[in-house]
Amino acid sequence: MAKRKIVWTETAVRQRREIFRYWTVRNGSSAYAEKLIKLIAVRVKVIRKYPEAFIATKYPETRISAMGHFSLLYKFNENEVIITAFWDNRQDPEKLLEIIKD
Repeated sequence: MAKRKIVWTETAVRQRREIFRYWTVRNGSSAYAEKLIKLIAVRVKVIRKYPEAFIATKYPETRISAMGHFSLLYKFNENEVIITAFWDNRQDPEKLLEIIKD
């Protein structure tokens, strides 16, 4: 079987960028953002290979993979893994519900 293509939605890309920016400004360094980039890359590889390994949510076809303070929400099919959100788990969960419903 061919590898699934990884697709980031605009929402997930924006969230990821905002989180990286926040930590870079807060810490005065990009070191933590770079650590997150590596963490995300490793997790995405696992999701690509074993997409059913992580927790199914009550939202259709959506799964969540927690990575400490952050989570990746995604959907998948035979050809793609679609990252729908990159979430800081310390945020208000109601905001996440709005994103998932859209």
